[in-house]
This record gives sequence, structure tokens and C-alpha cells, in this order.
Amino acid sequence: MERQQLSDLTVFAEVARAKGFRAAASRLNLQAGSISEAVQRFEDRIGVRLFERSTRSVALTSAGERLYSRSLPALSDLEIAIQELDEAKDVIAGTLKLSAPYSAGPFFLDRLLAQFAEDYPDVQIELIYDDAKVDLVTSGIDAAIRSNTLLEQDTHAVPVGPALKMAVVASPDYLSKNGTPESPDDLLDHDGIFFAFGNSGNVAPWSFEGPNGPRLINPKRRIAINNLRSMVQFAESGLGIAYVYKEAAKDALDQGRLLSLFEGQVPQLARYSLNYRTKRHMPPRLRAFIDLAKCASADGALA
Repeated sequence: MERQQLSDLTVFAEVARAKGFRAAASRLNLQAGSISEAVQRFEDRIGVRLFERSTRSVALTSAGERLYSRSLPALSDLEIAIQELDEAKDVIAGTLKLSAPYSAGPFFLDRLLAQFAEDYPDVQIELIYDDAKVDLVTSGIDAAIRSNTLLEQDTHAVPVGPALKMAVVASPDYLSKNGTPESPDDLLDHDGIFFAFGNSGNVAPWSFEGPNGPRLINPKRRIAINNLRSMVQFAESGLGIAYVYKEAAKDALDQGRLLSLFEGQVPQLARYSLNYRTKRHMPPRLRAFIDLAKCASADGALA
């Protein structure tokens, strides 16, 4: 059935139920003329007269009686379904589907999701860790947590998580064999361990603070990999110098297995962004998650 026919059928049923055009118009919040036009349009389309009309009354024809009795259960079911949707629109339940980079888990997301699961036990959580760009239209994902360089166009983004402090690290063994670079420019003569973005072939650039603002200086690409733990491990093994999140290398730095280079010259990256398609008719579960992420970030709970 076409949408217009369904609309006209609904008007027909309301006129039959109210036993008049004016009463139906009042219930549907429409003009009586619009109601009359809809009924006439419906009768013309199906080629059957549904009402007998006079200046004083409106009565169903025998054909109208049959149609009303047959259509009423279906329309009642439809009304109930719509009412249930209306009642459920504020219920925080269902499945929250997220995509995030591997690094976000230990930094803040695992803790955030644990809190969300405790606060909203009726929500099921599906999280896929993936560093590749996500199409929010075709993937079925509610929201994606990404760096600013991987955000979808024409979508909304909310900063989440802690500030992303970066570090250039190398093992004492590597530096003793290859020399310690005195400035970022010296990196051009060293082997680099790069973070790779999934299957795209792109690697994260190495940025440094200079007198004229940030600048990019990349060493020779020795290894490119999309796993921070492996980057730290390769650096500890003396395979090159790595540009990583400082948090990922914290234990190795604290225990002296890695040394930090160019302190004060490595800029802080922007926080992650929670990327979603639209604010219109947003599922309550997603709104609740966004609100929790904002609150946790503001309180410093994700630091």
C-alpha cells in the first residue's frame, strides 16, 4: 500500500470511529475540509463509496462497514506499535555499537565503558577496536572514536579522553650503537619505528615544536606497524627510534629500558573525538554515552 493510501485509510477509519467529519478533524487536528477531501480521494482511488452523507449526518455504506471492520485491527496494532515506540524513545536500552582505535582502550575507553555498563545495565555494548577510518552510514556503528585526522565529514564530534602526550623514545643500546641525536634534524640519519594506520599505507607523522611553529621531521622508515605495544617492544629491542604516546611507553621509561629524547620539543596531540552522524532522533543509549564521556573528561576521570 502506498503511503498516501495508508494516510487516507487512517482518516477514513477516524471518520468512521467519530461518526462525522468535524469530530474526526478535531481528533486529528486537521481542517474538516481536509478530512472530506481525503475521504473523497480514497473513495475515488478504490472506486467504492464508503460513506452516505447528508447535511446532518454521516453513515458508513455496507462496503464502508466491511472495510472498517477489516482494517480496524490492523490500524489498532499500528497505533499500539507507534505508542510503544513513543514510550521507548526515552528508555536507555538496546545495543550501543562503537568503533575505536586500539590505543583508546588502555588510555581511557575501557574504564569509561565499564562505568557505562554499570550505570546502564539494560544496554548491550559492542566495541570493535580498529584503527581504520569508519563509514558511519554503512557500518551500522553508532559512533566512532578517532583522531581528528580520521573523522568523517558532515558529522558531529565531541572531544573525549585525556590529552595525548607524545614521546620520542629509544633504547640505551640503540643510542650507544648509533649515537644520540642532538636535535630533531638529526633524526634523518636514524631508523624510525612508525605507527601505521590500518591497511591504508599511511603512517603517523613526527611533529616537533620549532621557533616558527610545529614542523615535521621523519627518520628513515625501518618499521611501520599499527600496534603501540609492538612499537615500544621494537624500540626496547634496539631496532630504531619510536614516536609514541608517552603513556604507552611509561613502564619502559620508568624502568630505564627506554630513554626519552627532545623533552619539551614534542607537541601534545589533540584529544580523541567521539564521532557520530546526527543529533536528530539520537538513540537514548548514545546520548547517555556521550554525556558520560563529557562528564568524565570534565572531571578528569579519564586522565
